[in-house]
Amino acid sequence: MKKHIIIAGVPRSGKSTLSQKISKALGYQHISMDSVIAGIEKAFPETGVDSDADGDPWENIGYISAKMSLFIRAMTDSGEYDECTYGMVIDIFQLLPQHYIQYIDASVCDIYYLGTSEVTSEERYSLLKQYDTPKDYTYYKSEAENKKNCADIVMISKKLKALCASYHLPYFDTSYNREQILEAILSDITLN
Repeated sequence: MKKHIIIAGVPRSGKSTLSQKISKALGYQHISMDSVIAGIEKAFPETGVDSDADGDPWENIGYISAKMSLFIRAMTDSGEYDECTYGMVIDIFQLLPQHYIQYIDASVCDIYYLGTSEVTSEERYSLLKQYDTPKDYTYYKSEAENKKNCADIVMISKKLKALCASYHLPYFDTSYNREQILEAILSDITLN
């Protein structure tokens, strides 16, 4: 088992749920990069990191991924956990496979990608509504905003799946049988 684990992929695919399960099972520290990125957006606008930027969502993810991969590398290379028997589990949306390969030390940090590439945008919207709670940012968005975001998420998922295949990284579609898929990943992680 690696010292650190990254759970990456699209929003509402089960990243936080899986990360919390890993944290509980292994005693790893769970770090949600959504909070870190939100802090960077507010405190350091000069970085250009803006999750809600207008324009092509894929290009924006690429920009943020290039920045955040270096941040994650600094976290995993810090040596802070060297003397501990536990590490970190990091969940993040904006980390593309090419940046993981280029910047993060795979000898100490595994990655698993989650997506919803096997559904239409309409099916993705139905799944969103099924799992939406007042704790989720999507709960407070309009139907039109959520439908557009769902179309973007399906497009991003398909691109992530293709990139994961080309870089030989694990990708799991959680459109259906989500709980069983997350449990299978957890079992694989805890057994290794």
